[in-house]
Amino acid sequence: MNPRTERMQAWLAAELQGASFSFAPASDDASFRRYFRVEFGGGRDSLIVMDAPPDKEDCRPFVKVARLFAAAGAHVPDIVAENLQEGFLLLSDLGPHTYLSQLKPDNAGTLYREAIAALVAIQKASRPGVLPDYDRALLERELNLFPDWYVARQHGVTLDAARAADLKAGFEVLLANNLAQPRVYVHRDYHSRNLMLSSPNPGILDFQDAVYGPITYDLVSLLRDAYIAWEEEQVLDWCIRYWEAARKAGLPVAADFADFYRDFEWMGAQRQLKVLGIFARLCYRDGKERYLADQPLVMKYLRKTCERYGELAPLLRVLDAIEPPNKQTGYTF
Repeated sequence: MNPRTERMQAWLAAELQGASFSFAPASDDASFRRYFRVEFGGGRDSLIVMDAPPDKEDCRPFVKVARLFAAAGAHVPDIVAENLQEGFLLLSDLGPHTYLSQLKPDNAGTLYREAIAALVAIQKASRPGVLPDYDRALLERELNLFPDWYVARQHGVTLDAARAADLKAGFEVLLANNLAQPRVYVHRDYHSRNLMLSSPNPGILDFQDAVYGPITYDLVSLLRDAYIAWEEEQVLDWCIRYWEAARKAGLPVAADFADFYRDFEWMGAQRQLKVLGIFARLCYRDGKERYLADQPLVMKYLRKTCERYGELAPLLRVLDAIEPPNKQTGYTF
């Protein structure tokens, strides 16, 4: 047992006041955080301990957003105990079953409707000045993960002047759209690995990076999920259901669904470019090679959007320069 795990165990023992417990890894994470499930005898409910090394992670945003989303009516973990100096949190356990592990064609409709209802509730509670702004600097920093990690590091490609200009032009088109969208609370990773099958449903995790930004972002995370794909007609149906629920709740979505859907897709392109870069970085910087297996689906989403809108043709030319269409592999679903 390493020294940090020993300190975590000692902190747990003090917080639990001598209760007998065992703990084991509860989930894997793309960050430096670790999660352990704390089990007790005698039928007592299990708990989750989060280990977030303070030199790499900050627990305070998690605590703030947990309270903010709970006040909005979302089902997030209760904070049982906290040690912000050491980077330990003791949380209620939302269970072992992610949406990803449980989604099937016969339950997807119900699970997505519940996820959409929770998202609308969070967005309805939004207020400016509470969470960091999802501003141009942050959106652009995320986009630059694509040329830095996916293009240069993963594919070893140096874009020529024409394609570099295309990339810049494509980024500007996306940024103009993203920044013009109405703003709400944004989870930033609202997808099947961070939604738990629980009561009430869904349980929501991994919200510590929440910001105040474009209204379509979390819906794109949910419906253009990097880890599970649905037929386009089904995604369109869920998108319409969200749009109708958002309008009924008084959220500032576009009055015309066609405009809303364009915003949804263009926000998706920003996220997909970012995710391709993040997955490459997780592999080549952090040694987490398994994320490369999820890139083809993300690229499929991105290509289809770029093919659908003439304004995104510059981005499509960049994608073709990195990997010509006749050489693509693994992009069908």
